[in-house]
Amino acid sequence: MKNENIDGGKAFDWGRTSSDYAKFRDIYPEEFYLSLINRGLCIKGQEVLDIGTGTGVLPRNLYPYGAAFTGMDISENQIAQARALSEAAGMDIRFLCGPAEQIAFKENSFDAVLACQCFTYFDHQVLAPKIHNILKDGGRFAILYMAWLPYEDAIAGQSEALVLNYNPQWSGCGEVRHFIEVPEVYKEWFELESQDVFDLRVPFTRETWNGRMRACRGIGASLPAAEADCFEQEHQRLLEQIAPERFEILHYAAVTVLRKR
Repeated sequence: MKNENIDGGKAFDWGRTSSDYAKFRDIYPEEFYLSLINRGLCIKGQEVLDIGTGTGVLPRNLYPYGAAFTGMDISENQIAQARALSEAAGMDIRFLCGPAEQIAFKENSFDAVLACQCFTYFDHQVLAPKIHNILKDGGRFAILYMAWLPYEDAIAGQSEALVLNYNPQWSGCGEVRHFIEVPEVYKEWFELESQDVFDLRVPFTRETWNGRMRACRGIGASLPAAEADCFEQEHQRLLEQIAPERFEILHYAAVTVLRKR
């Protein structure tokens, strides 16, 4: 993928980091999922589509609540991981490979559509009417995001600084709490139902935080493997100096729910 508004136009490919993504990015705390369940989303009797599903983190973790899930992602490697992980867990989840902008489901197919950590990558002029079309009357489009807070968490801040040493063009840095920005085109098709921002403390070990950082867009998805390996080794040495074996990283989560007009 390449977008002039992301990482200065530097290309990235989530498929290059699929194994790390599967191992180290299934990190959302229970409160993150309950932000959907408590809104009556992703529950028994519902058909749910997760676009930009990656390795199927949301469908797999929300599966016990009873909804029927379909996950879709542009990366074949991500979908391969999603299928393997769900099958190993005995979960009946349909995974499809393709861009979200090319969804071709029948009208009124889904009670809800989810987009987690991926909303910024889409062509919204194309996507908005398609999401509207495949949602049932009163259906909802939930947009979710979680990020560490580098100005408030010392370990996150120093780890982020090291990513920038390796990839100065990376624009996924400097996060502060904010609502998810929804492009104007969605107002034609949806009304805002709710938006929320809340803090989360996410547990890590040195190994899992090192893997989480390697699996970010600025490293594993965009750098040559040799450079990513160098980052991993240097980051491990840094963590040995600044972090205990087990610790928590302060994150914020943002959830915005749009209802079909």
